Amino acid sequence: MAKEKFEDALEKLENIVRDMERGEMPLDSVLKSFEEGIRLIRFCSAKLDETQRRVEQLLEKENSLQIKNFQDEDTNE
Repeated sequence: MAKEKFEDALEKLENIVRDMERGEMPLDSVLKSFEEGIRLIRFCSAKLDETQRRVEQLLEKENSLQIKNFQDEDTNE
């Protein structure tokens, strides 16, 4: 079985949200979609955390580069 890709998981999550927002799904389907959405959120979050750690490791090897938090940039605007 092939590994799930971040982009595919995010697209599935967006589709689940769109379907649920329509409000036309039966309750059982909503619950199944919600469970799948939670799984996809956890998967995407783990992938993002892993990517952040890898980027930080690469930046640590390059002493001339600094790590900035995205939130810090937002507060300066």
